[in-house]
Amino acid sequence: MKSASIETMAPTLLYEAADGVAVLTLNEPKRRNVLSTTTLAALKERLALIGQDMDVKVVILRAEGPVFSSGHDLRELQKADAAENAAIFSLCSEVMEAVRLLPQPVIAQVQGLATAAGCQLVATCDLAVSSEEAAFATPGVKIGLFCTTPGVALARAVPAKKAMEMLLTGTPISASEALKHGLVNKVVPAATLAEETMALAKHVAAASAHILRIGKQAFYRQIALDRPEAYRMAEGVMCENILEPDAKEGISAFLEKRTPHWQD
Repeated sequence: MKSASIETMAPTLLYEAADGVAVLTLNEPKRRNVLSTTTLAALKERLALIGQDMDVKVVILRAEGPVFSSGHDLRELQKADAAENAAIFSLCSEVMEAVRLLPQPVIAQVQGLATAAGCQLVATCDLAVSSEEAAFATPGVKIGLFCTTPGVALARAVPAKKAMEMLLTGTPISASEALKHGLVNKVVPAATLAEETMALAKHVAAASAHILRIGKQAFYRQIALDRPEAYRMAEGVMCENILEPDAKEGISAFLEKRTPHWQD
């Protein structure tokens, strides 16, 4: 990755971008990278900007320190009234949906423990690369605050019974178990986590940015449908996709055994 300037959306969030890859860094390690209102608002704002940036093809979401994210700021929740808590949970859901609906693929780079809404964030990302030292948990049941909203993303990333086990017991699962059940795509040594995540990002970024956007949006649309309806929707997308200039270029390049030259 070429050198890139680092921007601060808030003291708790850093941003840099180069060579088509944007990197968002949760930057409050002393507080276990809690998803405070400040951090959530900064994430929402930055994701909106990234979605409009045609130079960004892939996003990496990472964190400083030993913990990826411990989830909601419990002190903030404890002090809030009912209306304020409703606003916090709504903002968190908006951020999770912003990740899912972002045109660009988002890769979680998980170096350590991801719990509650932090685990939800990993489950929401399109791909996840984990350090061997990472662990994942939804421990809200242990403090009387069931991880109901984290369970929305978790249940769509892992089998239902595994999700319920995590939600009902709060027991952390290891990186290897997370890989086994589909919460992460790859587990690597801690020393190579950044390198491996960037390699995956650059591999994805080698495709046409426009086609990646079409594909990601269609994937999440079809997965919510029953199978016959999903096929009908997907057929329509492919009929439109094949008319795109990058599709014509990609097919020609494949048949001519050369590297494609994307419009973006």
